[in-house]
Amino acid sequence: MRSIEICAGAGGQALGLEQAGFEHVALVEIDKQACETLLKNRPHWNVIVGDLKFFSAKKYRDIDLLAGGVPCPPFSVAGKQLGHEDERDLFPEALRLVGECSPKAVMLENVRGLFDPKFAPYRERIMSELGAMGYQCRWELVNANSYGVSQSRSRTLLVALKKDYAPYFAWPSKAAQHPLTVGQLLYKEMASRGWEGAKDWAEEANSIAPTLVGGSKKHGGADLGPVRARAAWERLGVNGKGLADDAPEKGFTGMPKLTVKMAALVQGFPSEWEFAGKKTSAYRQVGNAFPPPVARAVSGAIRRALLQRDLCRQSQDYREVAI
Repeated sequence: MRSIEICAGAGGQALGLEQAGFEHVALVEIDKQACETLLKNRPHWNVIVGDLKFFSAKKYRDIDLLAGGVPCPPFSVAGKQLGHEDERDLFPEALRLVGECSPKAVMLENVRGLFDPKFAPYRERIMSELGAMGYQCRWELVNANSYGVSQSRSRTLLVALKKDYAPYFAWPSKAAQHPLTVGQLLYKEMASRGWEGAKDWAEEANSIAPTLVGGSKKHGGADLGPVRARAAWERLGVNGKGLADDAPEKGFTGMPKLTVKMAALVQGFPSEWEFAGKKTSAYRQVGNAFPPPVARAVSGAIRRALLQRDLCRQSQDYREVAI
C-alpha cells in the first residue's frame, strides 16, 4: 500500500507507517536537518524539502493513505492557541492535498490541545469539509503509553476513510503489556560506558516518563522542558536541565542527563535510528516526533480496513461471476 507523508519531521510517523506495511511515495518536510535525518536512515525514500504550501499531490491520485503531523503551535497549551488564525495552521493545506490526490484514507496527528472545547467548531469544520469529499471521520485522543511507549504522551488523531472503507475500521486495541519503565528502557544505555550506578538508578526510575517536551524553536536549548517537566524527570532520577553528549562514564556521581539517543528511545524510536545535526537540533526533532509505535498501531488498523473492504469486494465480484 502506498502513502504520502506530510510534515514528516524526523520520521516518527513515517517509520510507524512503514512498519505497518505502507510504502512512501513522497515525504514532505520543510526543515532541512530533519530531511537529512530521513535520508540518513532511509536513503531510498523520496524526501521533498520544501514548504507544504507549494507541494501538489495531483500526480498521486488515488493513493492509499495521506498522513502527517501538521504543526501543533496553533493548538498547543504552551502557545497562544490561535487555531485557524495562526499562520502555522496547515490543516487547510492538508485538506487541499486530500482533494488533489483523493486518498482512500487520511491520518492526521496533533497535540491534545486540539480537543479543547474552544476548538470544537474548528474540528467540526474539518469533518464537514472531509465529509463533502466523501469521507467519514473519527477523532480520538490517544496516549502513547497505551501502545507500548514508555511515556505519558497524549495526542489527537484524526482518521478519515472513504465511505466504502469506513465500516471496516476500528481503533487498535491497547497493548496487552504495560510499557517498560524508564529504568528498564534506558538501563543498557546508562551502563554503556561503565557507570557503576546504572543498576541502582534503573531500579529507582521505576515508572514511565512524563511527556517529552522542548521541541519548539522558541525554546532555549537542549533540555527537557520548563520547570514542571524538569521536576517530573527529577523524580525519576534524571537531570532535566540539559542533555548529555554521552552516557555517564565510570566513576560518575550525581544525577545523569539523557542523551539524544535516550530521549529518542523514550519517544519510541528504535535504537538504530540516527538524527542529523547538532544536539539542540537533533533533540528538537525528537521532541516534535510522533511515537512510531502509535503510528504503527493506528495505520495498521487503517491498512486492515482497506484490505478487508477490498477482499469483500473481490469476493462479491467472484460470486457475481459464478452466478
